[in-house]
Amino acid sequence: MAQMIRPLDTARLAERYRNAQPFPSICIDHFLEPDFALEVARAYPPSLQGVSRSFDAVNERGKTQIEDRAKFPDPVKRLADLCASQPFLDTLSSITGIPGLMWDPRFVGGGMHQTRAHGRLDVHVDFNRLYDNGWYRRANLLLFLNETWREEWGGRLELWDRDVRKCVHSFAPVLNRCVIFTTSEISFHGVTALTCPDDVVRRSFALYFYTKEAPTGADHRVHSTIFRARPDEHLKRYLLMPAERAKLAVRDLRSQVSQLAKRALGRR
Repeated sequence: MAQMIRPLDTARLAERYRNAQPFPSICIDHFLEPDFALEVARAYPPSLQGVSRSFDAVNERGKTQIEDRAKFPDPVKRLADLCASQPFLDTLSSITGIPGLMWDPRFVGGGMHQTRAHGRLDVHVDFNRLYDNGWYRRANLLLFLNETWREEWGGRLELWDRDVRKCVHSFAPVLNRCVIFTTSEISFHGVTALTCPDDVVRRSFALYFYTKEAPTGADHRVHSTIFRARPDEHLKRYLLMPAERAKLAVRDLRSQVSQLAKRALGRR
């Protein structure tokens, strides 16, 4: 781990993490050894091949991702394996104060992320449990992999208060900057709209960590991503987001009806 991740003062980082506002979090610059950070960044192709998912909805636009480790370039595989190793999991548990952290080998929602110009990700809290095994999502690790990023290009990661009234922290996605935070029902975060040139993309690598045990005071009901409008996004708040929720509700209802029909036909 020492050859790829720079030495970490876990005691100091843990204190900063615990005391962070609006929720436990930390930003670590120069997270990887510089040569390895460049190797990982330059392994990203101009456009992602073998994309697992792409997003062009009201709340998330212009983003593609690869979740399948087999499709990662070799340097990205090494990074993923490093962060899945027990020594790193132990280090992460020491920093976050969350014992027994595990990683998801399927990279559900994570892996290689890339967002094109004019893309965005609205403020949200993440899905809270894995759909099949019920593991509880506890921490996010986001590593930015952009060799050149100008302030005027946007694409900043924002951490918001629990009422989504105030952005407390905002981080430019510069090369080798790592942001780690506890995922919970109040960990609202988002990415500002990208105003970069059309030939520029925003690249990051995302890892999500879980425990089998529920956090203290957890609501055990499973939910997907929950979006909120920023204070100045009146059109989204009162029109676009409700319309999107209604569309998704209809889609989910159709899916449930289809599944019930297939089961009914299968019993005949």
